[in-house]
Amino acid sequence: MRAPRLALAALLALVVPARAQDWPVYGGDPGGLRYSTAAEITKENVARLAVAWTYHTGEAERRGAAFAKSAFELTPILADGKLLVCSPFDRVAALDPASGQELWVFDAALSPALKPANSFKCRGVAVWHDPDAAPGAACAARVFLATVDARLIALDLASGKPCPGFGSDGAVGFPADIAERYPGEYQLDSAPAVIGDVIVVGSAVDDMSRSRAPSGTVWGIDARSGAKRWHFDPVPRSADDPAANSWAEASWKNSAGGSAWGPIAVDAARDLVFLPTAGPTASFYGGERRGDNLYTSSIVALRGSSGAVVWHFQAVHHDIWDYDVAAQPSLVTLKRDGRDIAAVVVATKTGFLFVLDRDTGKPLFPVAERPMPQSDVPGEFPSPTQPVPLAPPALVPQRLGEADMWGLADSDRDACRQRLKGLRSEGLFTPPSLKGTVLFPFTGGGANWGGGAFDTARQTFVINTNRIAHVIRLIPRDQAAAAHAADPKVEIGSALGTPYAASREALLSPLGLPCNAPPWGTLNAVDLAAGTIRWQVPLGSLAFGGIRGLPGTGGPIITASGLVFIAASAPALRAFDIDTGAELWAGALPAGAQATPMTYVVGGRQFVVIAAGGDLRARSPLGDAVVAFALP
Repeated sequence: MRAPRLALAALLALVVPARAQDWPVYGGDPGGLRYSTAAEITKENVARLAVAWTYHTGEAERRGAAFAKSAFELTPILADGKLLVCSPFDRVAALDPASGQELWVFDAALSPALKPANSFKCRGVAVWHDPDAAPGAACAARVFLATVDARLIALDLASGKPCPGFGSDGAVGFPADIAERYPGEYQLDSAPAVIGDVIVVGSAVDDMSRSRAPSGTVWGIDARSGAKRWHFDPVPRSADDPAANSWAEASWKNSAGGSAWGPIAVDAARDLVFLPTAGPTASFYGGERRGDNLYTSSIVALRGSSGAVVWHFQAVHHDIWDYDVAAQPSLVTLKRDGRDIAAVVVATKTGFLFVLDRDTGKPLFPVAERPMPQSDVPGEFPSPTQPVPLAPPALVPQRLGEADMWGLADSDRDACRQRLKGLRSEGLFTPPSLKGTVLFPFTGGGANWGGGAFDTARQTFVINTNRIAHVIRLIPRDQAAAAHAADPKVEIGSALGTPYAASREALLSPLGLPCNAPPWGTLNAVDLAAGTIRWQVPLGSLAFGGIRGLPGTGGPIITASGLVFIAASAPALRAFDIDTGAELWAGALPAGAQATPMTYVVGGRQFVVIAAGGDLRARSPLGDAVVAFALP
């Protein structure tokens, strides 16, 4: 039965090239290229784009006060003629891609007791087609949803109903390995990945509350039954784990983290899954976990069929800066000396791009271990060196000095300079301190979970970055309560299990603007053949002060016509020329758009779709809209 269907699928792929203009996976394809062959919208006509339809999830009215604790970071996918969206509260809807009309809805019915540390969010869903199922059978095509309350739910793509043969009533639970301090300390928020008949699911944890938080285990789940086929914990759980020696005095026993909370990439032909892993817990003090702390803040390649580690590359040793590897790894093909090289591009919060061989993890551009500042906090021993790629160059500045302070008025700038004098600011990887340390770029990056997009023909990688600073201060345990009472607005992580709590706040002027000069957000194009930056342009603008370049999350996509679409800052979707960086168009949105767009062609018409839902943490107006643009 299987051979005729595969033969038919191969034939259809040849005679119906429009399928290449779908967007069937979170990143456009399993390797996260975020590239579309769609080319109806061009540099010449993009200025004519207009709203084709708008869909509202209804969550603004439905959720009440909880809505303010949500972030609409969705990238829809198009599968079997249905556009699939999920709200921050794990409500999935199938839409008609041409009209935005709702076809079916499924609500995961989250508990009202949930208070997720990382906000309510759903970045996307995944679809799996069962090659053994009869055509038209229920659940022959399945939608997989990873939920805030740590479940994986399988839905019939045709009807939206749970698949009864999967887990228990269509769901598999992933309880934390230790008791949660509160409901939502541990959650799932990115789209699952699919490799063969295995669904790969990562997780997110509160990394500021305690050193032994719930484990960031990655699971490989059987797509038909829901059985747990394999699991991988980025933090060792036994002394015979090869990574255990990188944790002094078996300190892995009292730590966790390393969770793959960002999107995961897949190379099915190589049977490889590529995980971006987070830093260890607790975030800003590592005296209780001396050593490099593998496999945290790394890119880890696993065997998709077994979960076995194939190779790893650590981007940050002994991470005490919350410099997770957050972006989806980009599986690209590089052209060198007439040869095609399978590579992985790893974009980091530090603003570095690491370009690695896909089979071995070896750098394809030189990487040097450079000496870094050391700690003045008793008990803390940072790594003496950190990996620094010699190409491409860093995409963001990595040091702030007095001359870099800025303000709309002289008094504003002078206040920033005065504050800087009392802080440690010695460049990238300056350790957190008792008096306060400038973290630049801040914990939001550099690059964040939005990741980049790659044009193979041009060998150009496009990614947005942030240029904002944090101040991190370690607080002796017996002073933490007083520090919180003195300024309740400042975020303080308790970091239980260590001698210090830690505060984190943006380095802002008295007027509430960043102390460093704009741009605070840029769009960057990198030539991966040469390892050079082709161009950098400000992304977004403010209506006052002539300020260009705003911070944001969500990433870009590229189309075959040479357009880059991105929102990620102010409430607008923008189009840029990939060759020059010139902004060609901006379409207003009803709310902020901290999400990555997608594009597809239906009935010969190309649509570009973006979730516009904002994020109060980013001072972005909230909403619940999915907006589709097309040519008139």
